Amino acid sequence: MKLGLAIEYAARDVQVPVALVQRCEALGYDSVWTAEAYGSDAITPLAFLAAHTKKIRLGTAVMQVAARSPAMAAMQLGTLDALAGGGRVIGGFGVSGPQIVEGWYGEPWGRPVARLRDYVEIVKKIFAREGPVTHDGPEIPLPYRGPGSADMGKPLKSILHFDPKPLIFLGTGAKASVVMTAELCDGWLPFGLRRGNVPTFMKWLEQGFARAGGGKSLADFEIQGGVSVTITDDLKSAFDAAKPFVALYVGGMGHPKLNFHKKRMEREGYADAANRIHELFQAGKRAEAIAAVPDEYIDEGGLFGPVERIRERWRSDWEDLPYTGLTVRTEQEEAYALMSDLVGARDTGEDAPA
Repeated sequence: MKLGLAIEYAARDVQVPVALVQRCEALGYDSVWTAEAYGSDAITPLAFLAAHTKKIRLGTAVMQVAARSPAMAAMQLGTLDALAGGGRVIGGFGVSGPQIVEGWYGEPWGRPVARLRDYVEIVKKIFAREGPVTHDGPEIPLPYRGPGSADMGKPLKSILHFDPKPLIFLGTGAKASVVMTAELCDGWLPFGLRRGNVPTFMKWLEQGFARAGGGKSLADFEIQGGVSVTITDDLKSAFDAAKPFVALYVGGMGHPKLNFHKKRMEREGYADAANRIHELFQAGKRAEAIAAVPDEYIDEGGLFGPVERIRERWRSDWEDLPYTGLTVRTEQEEAYALMSDLVGARDTGEDAPA
């Protein structure tokens, strides 16, 4: 299992932690991940990091598909990979939710699974450069022939060559989208995978591999999970510190009728708690919603406690999960080193620049 780290994407200003990423690269970390909501974008910080690192892979988790056309996504990922040295870029895509898609980007929500399929298929055609790109998709046809069209659209082939091609991941959690991820993509950013539902998700992935054909399997596929890590002697305080984020997302991030984070918590086996958190948050009772987040839910989703407890829980609950990569989320630099020791990722080669 390889390690990654995620950098902040929802702050008021842009702070790219170059020194931290360099230290993690020297520790043997495989990847660094950015994201975007409705503030800073996901690509620009990776371009900055590409200039200050040597080999760590540069991934988006995720780029929102409503934010840019598939052609622009391919252009940005290809340009970034060319500047970074080739073979370092992972384009992770996701749909966000209808409030952001329609309220921020001004794009129709439409049929998100069909849109994701069109998006990925177009990006793959652009990367392949087998000819001018056309796509007869229900959500994103190329050339465009819809309302307002000049009816002059010309299929084109990318000037830029993609050698090697940037990898394509999807951030998905529902059955149809997970199956499609396994069918079309190089990897998966799982949304809601926990020990108790691993068999369900693995079944869906196998269905996708079967659709892809050609003998595709887990051996050809990456799964990049995530874990929160806090070294502490005060477990209760660590759990309490993580609860406001869960309550915000489960209770208020998304439309009351469609909240993917609530659905995720339900899939993870905590339907009653998810409904209660959502009910309280929507009623304006935020403190009560935070208190309704179960300690065990937080504990299952991370590694908390003294170093020995973290080591034991890593061995018992995390080490054998079906991840090829694990993104560490922590505010403690010593936690990055601890995870490197646990996973055995420490690089014995030349250190990254200090």
